[in-house]
Amino acid sequence: MQTMEFRLKGEHVALCDLLKLCGVADSGGQGKMMVADGAVKVDGKVELRKTAKIVAGQTVQCIGQTIRVLAG
Repeated sequence: MQTMEFRLKGEHVALCDLLKLCGVADSGGQGKMMVADGAVKVDGKVELRKTAKIVAGQTVQCIGQTIRVLAG
């Protein structure tokens, strides 16, 4: 499983946007589909809210990739 870090520019980022910004999804739309399909976990639990607010300290997992979200 590949791990990467993402530094926030504000207080939070929408889950579907995070997937796009990290290159896990090719577009925000694809990111939304991944979330809707139950392929994304936030802090170890499946997340079905496409625009869930992801904040510093959280970990997102999707298709063999782990994203650690850090404060900006």
